[in-house]
Amino acid sequence: MSKRNLAVKRATCLLFACLFLVSAALTGCQSSSPNKEASSAPSGSSPAASQGDSAIDHSKPLTITVYDNAANYQGEQTGWYGKLLKDKFNITLNILAPQVAGDQLYKTRTAAGDLGDLLIIDNSQLEELIPAGLIMDITDKVKNTKYLSQYVDNHFKPFNAGFDKVNPDGKIYAMPTFEADTSPTTYSEDTPYSSPLMPWDYYKGVGAPKLNNLNDLLNVLKQMQQKYPKTPDGKTIVPITLWKDWDGGTGAMENVRWLSNWYGYEKPDGTTTIQLNAKGDIVPIIDDNSMYKKILQFLFTANQMGLVDPDSASQDWNKVAEKLTNKQVLLLWYSWQRGFYNTIERGKNGDGNVAVPIADTHLIQTSDAYYGNGRVFAIGSKAKDPDRIMEFLDWYVSPEGLRYYTNGFEGFNYERTPEGKFKLTEVGQTAFQKNTPVPDQYGGGGYQDGQSKINSMIMSDFVVDPDTGEFYNSNYWSSTIEANKTALTMDWQNTFGAKNATDYYLKNNMIDIVPNINTSLGSDSSDIKNERSQISDYVKNASWKMVFAKDQAEFDSLWAKMKTDVVGLGWNDVVAADTAKAQKIVKMRAEAMASK
Repeated sequence: MSKRNLAVKRATCLLFACLFLVSAALTGCQSSSPNKEASSAPSGSSPAASQGDSAIDHSKPLTITVYDNAANYQGEQTGWYGKLLKDKFNITLNILAPQVAGDQLYKTRTAAGDLGDLLIIDNSQLEELIPAGLIMDITDKVKNTKYLSQYVDNHFKPFNAGFDKVNPDGKIYAMPTFEADTSPTTYSEDTPYSSPLMPWDYYKGVGAPKLNNLNDLLNVLKQMQQKYPKTPDGKTIVPITLWKDWDGGTGAMENVRWLSNWYGYEKPDGTTTIQLNAKGDIVPIIDDNSMYKKILQFLFTANQMGLVDPDSASQDWNKVAEKLTNKQVLLLWYSWQRGFYNTIERGKNGDGNVAVPIADTHLIQTSDAYYGNGRVFAIGSKAKDPDRIMEFLDWYVSPEGLRYYTNGFEGFNYERTPEGKFKLTEVGQTAFQKNTPVPDQYGGGGYQDGQSKINSMIMSDFVVDPDTGEFYNSNYWSSTIEANKTALTMDWQNTFGAKNATDYYLKNNMIDIVPNINTSLGSDSSDIKNERSQISDYVKNASWKMVFAKDQAEFDSLWAKMKTDVVGLGWNDVVAADTAKAQKIVKMRAEAMASK
């Protein structure tokens, strides 16, 4: 999984729902001339003015096959977003999700010479698919769009030029995902992407003890578990819950690698065998002093204490999301996970998940994804009606398209203020958590059920809406910031002496914000690719066994065996390849900081 994915896979992309902390002033908001395009209901809407409306025939239904690495759902897009696209473009999205169907899906479809019509794929896959002739050159098409064309020079061209080995002419084959329109060194969010988060009322209920290290965290989780074993409606509360279906091509246990960020180590994009810190130190994950091992040991110890959800090895992300919605989990570690439960109304009662810093942590956090975050949108070379796909993608980054994706319907989820800004409605504040029924005119069904299953964006919600001068992300609307001055927020601020979590970590020198680097890191040879696949499968399986080992002796034995066995699978070759990729990232980060 790539950085910021969230989503991001960074999950279900709860881009509108994570309501919690007062934000500092919005860094990097650039002034724009007003755009009076209003967000309208889908019925009767006309397509966005891209590609030249008169040249596109919408009379025939079009089903677009979407191969989507970010999706947690496979099948036809239905619900309100499905109706919106059907009414507006006469298209239906059929989503193919390797997170659901398995990694073999990619191999099978590429071998057949047709991955899909619209592709959301990793950078490394793009590097393979361009020379294989499976990606369409969209240079001319994107230049003739109304909205996408605005990002060609500053975003799309520099990114595609980085793939010079397979794209020597600098053609535009792909558009990176989750691009921000701030700057390459800005971090705009009020909470680091990965940091410890807990229910504030439960934490205070056991005395809110200071957390000096991971042992303190385990002890407070045990106290909370004992005092709050079940939800008010009788559901079991688990301190820590894990899930396997995001491990995919990460080469390791996904939950472990993200907790490594707490202590300053990340997995560089395109690599599987190493971790990297802000100083540029590169550490193989099987090193006895690696952060990967430290976090594995933490989770093993947690399981020995009865703190790890027994469903962890068998459940998928959707089951985890259900538990988060029900406030059944005591430790969260992705900032957007708050959106499953936190609301302004609950915040008024001091209820919600908040950052609880651990004194010995020193986080690593990449800046806004100005150039994207490790995945791309591309069009398959055999795509049916690529002009209609481009028309959809152009609308996807338009003010209207971004508002629908991030915030739902004007008049239902949000409304305009007298000052020309936006404000969440009472329904909009909880539409996701409650899966609020959507009016029939918008497609009916539950709001959460009908959200976009693409689960990825080209331009992110950290782009300024030209109609309001504020980010599309509703957390950072001035109206939301004001509404979030709740008992929860004020109590947290008074306790920690900071405006928000990011402010706290910066004030206390507990975070390194590093430039987000998104570029070609080179493609693997066939030998490296095979070795990487075998090593990845072994490390993931061994890691899960270690977390659930019966005792420390078995944990140590599994670790020692893994260290030996992966060498026989080509470990040294893959580490050398990954180290070269990481060194490129280190060099580009230094250059970005020097030009800041």
